[in-house]
Amino acid sequence: MTRSADILARLALMRAGDVPVHGGRTLAYVYDSGMAEVEQVGRDAVAAFAGSNGLDPTAFPSLLQMENDLVAFAAGLLDAPETVVGSVTSGGTESVLLAVQTARDSRLDVASPSMVLPSSAHAAFHKAAHYFGVRAVVVPCGPDHRADAAAMAAAVDDTTVLVVASAPSYAHGVVDPVTEIAAAAAERGVRCHVDACIGGWVLPYAARLGREVTPWTFAVPGVTSVSVDLHKYGYAPKGVSLLLHATPALRRPQFFASADWPGYTMLNSTMQSTRSGGPTAGAWAVVQMLGDAGYEKLARDVFEATDRIAAGIAEIPGLRLLAPPDSTLVALTTDDTCDPFTVSDEMGARDWYVQPQLTYGDVPANIHLSVSAATLAHVEDFLASLAESVRVAAQSGPVQVDAGVAAYIASLDPASITEEDFDGLLAAAGLLGAASADEGLALPDRKADINALLDVASPALREAVLLAFLDRLSRPSRPGA
Repeated sequence: MTRSADILARLALMRAGDVPVHGGRTLAYVYDSGMAEVEQVGRDAVAAFAGSNGLDPTAFPSLLQMENDLVAFAAGLLDAPETVVGSVTSGGTESVLLAVQTARDSRLDVASPSMVLPSSAHAAFHKAAHYFGVRAVVVPCGPDHRADAAAMAAAVDDTTVLVVASAPSYAHGVVDPVTEIAAAAAERGVRCHVDACIGGWVLPYAARLGREVTPWTFAVPGVTSVSVDLHKYGYAPKGVSLLLHATPALRRPQFFASADWPGYTMLNSTMQSTRSGGPTAGAWAVVQMLGDAGYEKLARDVFEATDRIAAGIAEIPGLRLLAPPDSTLVALTTDDTCDPFTVSDEMGARDWYVQPQLTYGDVPANIHLSVSAATLAHVEDFLASLAESVRVAAQSGPVQVDAGVAAYIASLDPASITEEDFDGLLAAAGLLGAASADEGLALPDRKADINALLDVASPALREAVLLAFLDRLSRPSRPGA
């Protein structure tokens, strides 16, 4: 039997290769309050309830109480009616999946249901379309990267069971015109879901602080459901999200029950059956500690950081904002003296983790920042590192993809490429140690060349190549094999 100290030491060694989750220098995937006591109470609560099971609220009424408390707090933020109900989920994707599933199952009279999405809607909606057979009708955004409300209204037809808006969109950080979108949906008797997973816990405080915020909450007529994550700007441990419906009747199709087997009657409010009480308890503890005043203070900090970063970007030659940020997300791109992928690598070399985004339609490749409250103390360092990264990237010039490789990529059909094609692409991207899969995967520290190759590929080919890469990564190394 291995000693616990040895196991913890091995875990620390493995974690050394991860991006840091504290310190405000990782601007993707993690959200840092910068408050050690908040982090600690969340961790302690997760540990205390890790063995509890949310499957049966009669067996663990404490989890039911915490869930109802979290929904009640969110209801106050989201201008919800007295009839609002909600559920704790494992994250924003599950909240989105349930919003789509519930809309589909509320209209069993529609044989081939569809949902109308702006092109900026989160990829989780496409995952829901794939899982649940709800056709995604994607409407291009306007030049300001916001949903085109008129075009979305025109796309609604007799098969539409859901219309979606974002507050804000992840990719560009802008809030869609929810008032117009929800009104058009209501006129046709269609549900309207607002994906506020990343903005729902911070935008209400933005309005309270006097910032201009496009209306997006349940106060907007026609909004029937809202998703909001607690493990983002609620600063709770992962993974916890909420899905709120305006009335119990709207939520009813979300529930699942099955008594048609010899065991206990399965009764679920979400996609999960067994679910650890740890994340719910962690979120509840953090919300109790911070409270309304704490979240307002953190919102003030994160908006100050966002404003200063956006203003600083405007002062760096070679950079521009894709859109003025409505919330805490910043998207920036480069001129033709350099490229976002090399700038991202250079930021990584300076211990800043930023997220490159590939070209999509008319939107150029860019760098995405999810600013946290903890980033405020480091804004000057961030801007200095960004300016230096751009300078170094401009010296080397934009990454160039060989014309022959680009032509080869363009010739591939994602639906019919072979394992050998995958190997060739992975090798060209520098992801294989050699041209053969037998040599194994290589994970380079600098990824500009890889991203440049992916950037010239179609979205479908990007998906195919990255799925092949994920498949190769996700293979166990068995002792003695």
